[in-house]
Formats: sequence, structure tokens, C-alpha cells
Amino acid sequence: MKRLLTVLVAVLATASAIGAVAFAGRGPDQITLPDGFRPEGIAAGKGTSVYVGSIPTGRVLEIDTRTGTSREAVPARAEHAAIGLKYDRGANRLFVSGGPTGKAFVYDANGGAELAAFQLTAPGEPTFINDVVLTREAAYFTDSRQPVIYAVKRDLSGVTPIALTRFPMTPGENNLNGIEAAPNGRVLLAVQSSEGVLWRIDPATGSHAAVDLHGAELTDGDGLLLIGKRTLLVVQNRSNQIAVVKLDSDFRSGRVVRTITHDGFDVPTTVARKRGSLYLPNARFTTPPMPDTKYWVTRVGGP
Repeated sequence: MKRLLTVLVAVLATASAIGAVAFAGRGPDQITLPDGFRPEGIAAGKGTSVYVGSIPTGRVLEIDTRTGTSREAVPARAEHAAIGLKYDRGANRLFVSGGPTGKAFVYDANGGAELAAFQLTAPGEPTFINDVVLTREAAYFTDSRQPVIYAVKRDLSGVTPIALTRFPMTPGENNLNGIEAAPNGRVLLAVQSSEGVLWRIDPATGSHAAVDLHGAELTDGDGLLLIGKRTLLVVQNRSNQIAVVKLDSDFRSGRVVRTITHDGFDVPTTVARKRGSLYLPNARFTTPPMPDTKYWVTRVGGP
């Protein structure tokens, strides 16, 4: 009997140790960013890394989600900005939305060299290049102040504007914001922050239609992330939550099946997925930005 108890204790201790290792292996629940960093976009990188950009400086950090440690992937530059961003694994490049600059920036992810800067809108035109998604052929950028999506070729050989004719813009507000693409790249999804509407867009023609969400509104809709073929995550920044939308097979309708909240959210803006966890930078738009303002990335369990 004594021997049996000893064995049971050993088994329980081993199981506990394994559980502790598994928990620790997920990495920290909160990753501290530099004071005054003002994050917005996040993108999944290689291995366990994610990239997070700084709105006013264009600086991008690569963060190891296992440890929370970071390195500078792209240095700060004058007259640059970093809003939404995506990582091109094949070419080891970062495609970055330039916000009020009206530009799309492309950087080498190793040393941060600027490989291209595309002027998407004419100088003086209202613009806010907000988010980007990569497909096999192009990087598609939204402009929250113009009814247009810009397609930058993956080989950096040029850019094509895709007009969204008769798109119902809300004057003076952020319109199209977060953007995603179907796995085959033939359909784009973008959320209109000002109206809480999810749009289905044909990148070949610019034709667009609202996705039928059966009465649900994606208030404060910001970053998007498609998981698998039909599960769409919509970050609702000032609502401090993520809407989980189950889409039909052709992306014409869907239902909000649940929301994800967390005490660590303070105006989260975008989302990346690593090892079954979701990582969201907190832009803290309701907090006046100061040099010593605290910023962080929150980890939550995925759907």
C-alpha cells in the first residue's frame, strides 16, 4: 500500500510539472511595450514571433511571444507611421500601412531597410491608410477616408487603385478599416468602423455588398483575422472586445456567435494568432498619449 501511494504521489507530481511547463510554454499574458510607444498594428511572424508597429514613428518591434522579449525590426523614421501591418514570410518583408502619410511602406524584416514607399493618395487629399492584407498576388490596403482599396503587387512592381463606386462613406469618420481575404484571394472582407458594417469586396472589380449579419452591428470594428475558412475575428476597439463571426461558405452572410473580453483590454486594435493564443496591442485611445504612457500587448485564448 505504501509503495502504491508513493507511485501515485510521483505520478501526480509529474503531471503537475508537465502542466506547469505547458502553461509556461504559452508565454506571458501581458507583454510590456516601451513607454510612449503608441501601438496599433500586429502581425504574426516566423516561429513564435509577432511584429508590433508604433503609430507616430513607424518603428516596428519583433516580439518573442514565449518570453516577451523584443528587438527592433524597423527603426523610427521621420514622416513615417505604422498602422496595420503584415509579414511576408516568403520574402521576409513587412508591408506597413502609413496612416496619414498616404503611403504604403515595405521593409526588410531583418535590418529594417526601406525597400519601397508607395504614395497611394495624392498630396493634400484626405487619407488614412489603415490596414493591409496579403494574398498570393498582392497586398491590399484600406484608406479610411477614401472609397478605394489599393493593390500593391507582392513583387513591388506597382500599385493599382480599386475604386469602390457608390460606396456609402461617412463624412469625417474612419470608414474602411480592418481587411482580410478569403484563402483563394478572390474575396476581400473589410469592416466599416463608422457604421459597424462588414463588407464583401471583389478585388477584381471593386463591386461590394454588405455581409448579412442578421441584425448584428460590429460597432468600433477595427482589425480582422480569418481563422480557417469561415471564422472571422473582428476586434471592436473602444468596445474592448472581439466578435467571433461564423461566415457562410461564400462570405455573403454570417452570425456573431460569441464575444471575447479580457480585463487586460484597453482599446485593443488588431489581432494576431500564435500557438492557439491571440495577441492584441492596446492603443489606449481614451488615454492622452504622453512619453511615459504605458502600453502593452494582451494574450487571450483563441476561439
